[in-house]
Amino acid sequence: LGHQILSLAMGGKTSKLKFGHRGANQPVKDLDSGRVEITSQNHGFTVDADSLPDDVAVNRINLNDQTVEGLRHKTKPVFCVQYHPEASPGPHDSSDLFGQFRQLVEKHG
Repeated sequence: LGHQILSLAMGGKTSKLKFGHRGANQPVKDLDSGRVEITSQNHGFTVDADSLPDDVAVNRINLNDQTVEGLRHKTKPVFCVQYHPEASPGPHDSSDLFGQFRQLVEKHG
């Protein structure tokens, strides 16, 4: 829900998925690194990538249906994902998100 609210606050729009993302086996690609993570998800809405302003980048997509799974602001210390990184479905999948958050807090906190 935070991912969707943040996208709305940044000027984006959301829409209902035809098939919700449920379970601990959703492949997500990090578009910055090319890395694929297996994630745990439970959501029925997605962010419309075309509705986002130019200063917001889609940086993660679901490989099953190409929907938005992560965003980052290009000039502000803001990022979000549409899955549960704390669920850790793989040995280290998504653990880098906590490090990225810590770096933002240390730099801008």
